[in-house]
Amino acid sequence: MFFLKLLSRIPLPILYWFSDFLFFMSYRVVGYRRKLVKKNLKKSFPEKSKAELKSIEKEFYKNLCDYAVETLKLLTISEAELRKRMQFINLAAVRAILDTETSIIMFASHQFNWEWLLAAGSLNHPIDFVYQQQSSKLFDDFSLAGRMRFGAYPIKREQVARESISRKSITRGIAIMADQFPGKKRDKKYWTTFLNQDTAFFQAISQLTVILQYPVVYTAIRKKKRGYYEAEYMVIDNPPYEKGSDLMVDHYAKATEKIIKENPAGWLWSHNRWKRKRPVS
Repeated sequence: MFFLKLLSRIPLPILYWFSDFLFFMSYRVVGYRRKLVKKNLKKSFPEKSKAELKSIEKEFYKNLCDYAVETLKLLTISEAELRKRMQFINLAAVRAILDTETSIIMFASHQFNWEWLLAAGSLNHPIDFVYQQQSSKLFDDFSLAGRMRFGAYPIKREQVARESISRKSITRGIAIMADQFPGKKRDKKYWTTFLNQDTAFFQAISQLTVILQYPVVYTAIRKKKRGYYEAEYMVIDNPPYEKGSDLMVDHYAKATEKIIKENPAGWLWSHNRWKRKRPVS
């Protein structure tokens, strides 16, 4: 961690040179997960030409490498610098809810740069974030150090319901990214159509909103230019939520699909999102 923090002090323009080298190695030389990325893009956008898919693929790898150095920079970036580089739209709507001493659930997806989104968001209001503990202690420490720098509070995925209830007296946002594949055996899956494919989502999305009965906000992230992002808050639902309803999963899937179609190269295509088929009933 000491060495990583030293590297993090390198100015961003120089780190972006390193990102360019990472792009050359990962895309041109190693071909990091290129077969998977190609397959995911082709199935998600069957209407696009080979040239269009190739352009999205190339831009995705550039974004992925920028994400790597930007996440490293998060260890030492100043508050002023982060505020300058991550702008928020419709922040007043979120503050209006929190000002009534009502907490909110804040959904987002793996759009670049979601790490900066969490850190910058916690400068505006208290945030709890749900995370999956990593098997590598170094990687776990590294990811938490950046995410917690400006006061965000971590909640392990397995403890989200219990901890969210125990912290109910604290007015805050509960940040959740749930667009990855629910791959653990105990994960209850909700199947829907997403990017032209049968796709499993975490059913717990709906279960948590029913338990907490908080307004739900979706945050769409857009890369404006290298090193500068825009995050738009959108209120997508309000309580009461009916017990047993899975509407929230559909709302989340549609909001995520919309921002992906708007900016295809900004999503994490190297994740093996469609590793399982829908069970035949």
